[in-house]
Amino acid sequence: MNLLLRVNLAVGVVFATGAVVTGLVCSDLVHSNAQREAFAEAGLMMDAANAMRTYTSSEIVPLLDAQMSHDFLPQSVPSYAAVQNFLKLRESRPQYTYKEATLNPTNPRDRAADWEGDIIQRFRNDPKSEELVGERDTPMGRSLYLARPIHADAECLACHSAPSAAPPSVVARYGANNGFGWQEHEVVGAQLVSVPLAAAEASAAQVLRAFVTSLIAVFIIMMAVLNVILYLMIVRPVRQMARVADAVSLGDLTVPEFAASGSSEISALGRSFNRMRTSLEKALKMLEG
Repeated sequence: MNLLLRVNLAVGVVFATGAVVTGLVCSDLVHSNAQREAFAEAGLMMDAANAMRTYTSSEIVPLLDAQMSHDFLPQSVPSYAAVQNFLKLRESRPQYTYKEATLNPTNPRDRAADWEGDIIQRFRNDPKSEELVGERDTPMGRSLYLARPIHADAECLACHSAPSAAPPSVVARYGANNGFGWQEHEVVGAQLVSVPLAAAEASAAQVLRAFVTSLIAVFIIMMAVLNVILYLMIVRPVRQMARVADAVSLGDLTVPEFAASGSSEISALGRSFNRMRTSLEKALKMLEG
């Protein structure tokens, strides 16, 4: 096995080991970045939902007060407005969801699913918890969810404390069996937004592939340059020296001396070889004389 092949194998093993370690580290980094990107989207959706709730309370409700005295309008409920807004969003982006999941809702569509109920219970068990983040599998792929608790405040109790205290229009629309019995300040539900991880992870995987491809390309270029340098500075001089040494060992003293100039180790070896050759020639002449 020649010198170049040995060097290439050694460098290749070192590179492969480094590439695997670098790939694993970068994979974790891009996955974390994908999660951060999805979390940022979830936070933006949550802020948009709260902005819609605030807008409904401050801008829409005052306009509907007169009509609400004799007819219940769900458009006056901030949570209804926020959910309807995101239902429109889902028409073009079905993988994004927003829900105000409630354990005992007035509107059946807001009833918490099993996994949503578990999150609400976690908020109930830990009153200081203000936010939960996690991942779950959905029919459309893996999603990141962001959840915040919904507390029953005084305004909520106007409609949800007891059927007898609720506006007749609410009871007439939804009945007296659901959405009542809430206690002030208790956690009755959770705002939940879900954003897909597939797009963020696909983008991260593309970045990782580009990085690995660039790393391999740089390695190939470096190996080509290294082989040229090794050949010009070491392999070729050593081969020339070996040819001269073979000729001298066979008694051919007519071959030219090895051209050794500079201060490199190869040049020093060449000068030493030339001195040895000169000494050998003198010794042979003395023997012939």
